[in-house]
Formats: sequence, structure tokens, C-alpha cells
Amino acid sequence: MLLHSNILGEGHPFVILHGFLGMSDNWKTLGIQFSEENFEVHLLDQRNHGHSFHDDAFSYEVMVEDLKHYCDHNHLKDIVLLGHSMGGKTAMLFATMYPELVSKLIIADISPRFYPVHHDGILNGLSALNFDEIKSRGQADKVLSNYVHDLETRQFLLKNLYWKEKGKLALRINIDVLKDEVAEVGEPLPSYATFKKDTLFLRGDRSEYIGVGDESIIKTHFPKATIVTIANAGHWLHAENPTDFFDAVMGFVQ
Repeated sequence: MLLHSNILGEGHPFVILHGFLGMSDNWKTLGIQFSEENFEVHLLDQRNHGHSFHDDAFSYEVMVEDLKHYCDHNHLKDIVLLGHSMGGKTAMLFATMYPELVSKLIIADISPRFYPVHHDGILNGLSALNFDEIKSRGQADKVLSNYVHDLETRQFLLKNLYWKEKGKLALRINIDVLKDEVAEVGEPLPSYATFKKDTLFLRGDRSEYIGVGDESIIKTHFPKATIVTIANAGHWLHAENPTDFFDAVMGFVQ
């Protein structure tokens, strides 16, 4: 099965992978900007997310093969590959497995290391949404607010809502599988995996996902890595400071 994508512009192929519980639409504004710089931008929905297929298998290994299948199908090579959070882990593993397909790698706010499960509240909140009773986004937000107190995070999560049929809301994400397999999201890059081409790691100055101790881990796997901090940004650095994020990416890829 082929991943769903939104393709923008013409030029050098530039593939973008969203994070856990996100979707390609989260990247549309930046994707348009990148496409205006002579890139053919491929905004992908990873499996069990967005408009892509649902499947019981969920791991970085299968997500890498999804991406390989997508690249083969679209005859993509020499790609610029950008991944955020979970998408960053997929991008890292893909680049180490298929380095011949990747010209430059950009990782947004994630390290190659192991991360403990920390999405329990969010997943429990999304699981608590009973769409036999919930008939509006406002009602869904009210239920979710019992589990997720941050409004911006809830707004991000509620982008997964859609009208399945007239008067019936549903979630685009495969919540059951993502809840069962959430531990996979924190899995580290295999110890032997390396990518020896130009790599850019971007971290938010308010985020704790890439700490000082991560720099040596990053350099072990990505010896040509540069680490750049984006000011006034947390984990969703591309949404919180899109101007500096765009400038940093463009400075790297051009």
C-alpha cells in the first residue's frame, strides 16, 4: 500500500515526515514555502496517520519500508529528507539504511536515543472521545481538556477529527494500534546505524527532546551533523517559529 501524499511544486525532491499523532497538513504552509525555492515537496502521511492506510504493524522498520516503497513508486532519488519527532526517527533510520537515496538529512527536535513513553494522557484522552455522544469539535475539546490541559496541544490533536458521514465525527488516526504500540515511538536508532552525509539537527530552545548529552550520541550516528537551536520554540519548533526554521533549513539545503 502506498502512503498518502500532497505534492507541491517542481524541482529537487524534498520529502517531509510529520510527528506522532500529526499529519502532512501540519506542514502545508512550510511545504508551500519550500516549493517556491525550486523543490518538489512531498508531504507524507505515515501509516496509521492522516489519510494513509491503517495497519496493525507499527514500527520504525515498517515505516522505513513504507517510505522506500513511496520513493520507488515515484522514482525519487537524491532526496532532501526532513522528519519531525517520530518522523525524524523514521528519517534517521531510512537514511542509514538507504544512504544512496538521501542527499541531505534534516531532523527536527529528536535525538537517536531511547525515549520513555510519555503520551499516556494524550492517548487516553483521544480514546475517551465517544463519537456517539460527541457531535462537535467543541464537545470533543471539552472531553479532551480533562486529559490534556494545554490548549495548543489540544488544537493540534483535534486536527485529527473529521466528518466520517453527515453528523458523525471520527478520528483519522488508528488510535487502537497507536495506543497498543506507543512504546515503538521511543525506540532508539540501532547502535550500528550511521549516515555519513550532511545532516542538520534543529532543536527548540524551550524543548527538552535534544539535550547537551545528546550531542555525542548524534555525532556517533551522524558524524557530519550540525546542531542548530531555534529560538522561542518548543517541540513544535516549525509551527512556533516558522521563520527561523525555514531560514535554517534553506541555509542548509542551498
